[in-house]
Amino acid sequence: MPNQADFPIIFEHLKKVLQEYEGRLVVTDNTSENYSLNMPFSKKYNKELFFASVTIKKNYVSYHLMPVYMVPDLLAGASEGLKKSMQGKSCFNFKAVDEGLLSELARLTRQGADRARAENIV
Repeated sequence: MPNQADFPIIFEHLKKVLQEYEGRLVVTDNTSENYSLNMPFSKKYNKELFFASVTIKKNYVSYHLMPVYMVPDLLAGASEGLKKSMQGKSCFNFKAVDEGLLSELARLTRQGADRARAENIV
């Protein structure tokens, strides 16, 4: 059984990662258990696109990062540990604080934001 006492710590760490993008991205949810960002309106897709979110669930903290779905080669350099935390194509689940994996996910988020901008997704 995961230590749910760690979940708010994990959530706050990942929320801080996403808050770095508040000026460039649109906050769509900001509660004590969910924080979500959209990319600005995209002319290419004619709407705002989901960028990322962090959510406290019953058994883990979930981090969704859409750029890895849109640009899968972003995961080419990801560690096995980070890949093991994945569920699906763009979701990472954490049950415990792992500073190394959380830092790696922060770098991946930065790379995803840079690639989304470079490839005119936003």
